[in-house]
Amino acid sequence: MRLNLKNIINVPGGVCPFSYELDLSDLEFGGAHPIDQPVLVTGQVRNMAGALVLEGTAATTLHLVCDRCAKPFAREKTVRLETLLAQELADERSDDEIVLLDGDEVDLDDVATTAFVLAMDSKNLCSEDCKGICPGCGVDLNVEACRCKPEVDPRLAVLAKLLEDKESE
Repeated sequence: MRLNLKNIINVPGGVCPFSYELDLSDLEFGGAHPIDQPVLVTGQVRNMAGALVLEGTAATTLHLVCDRCAKPFAREKTVRLETLLAQELADERSDDEIVLLDGDEVDLDDVATTAFVLAMDSKNLCSEDCKGICPGCGVDLNVEACRCKPEVDPRLAVLAKLLEDKESE
């Protein structure tokens, strides 16, 4: 969505609100598409003493798979949008904190998508205390105990063998 700001660019105290739904279902994270519902983007652009400030939120429900136990789960995700807007930069250096306007318009899709992508977690857990899956027997440790036989330290294997032989007599 392109938001035209010509009515507030030269009006200190001017406000331009926005609210719309953004489709990010084509974004892929770790081989999956967790954003299968529209992202609700709301906020406003304010002219604060000649500086245009964009503030708002982007919110949706993510459908993820736990990185420890591989169970699917859903989580609400809300990202704050905060950036300065400018028609031109004072110097030639690129500033990541400032978004350049295209004429009198700002591309809200680009601002919201960038903020949402940067705020995505690199590791997704169904709960902070998720125990995961046993690498030996494959059991979900959140549901039941591990069925693996404890491994014997190779340095003590000879002693363990002696104990097994003594028990079998």
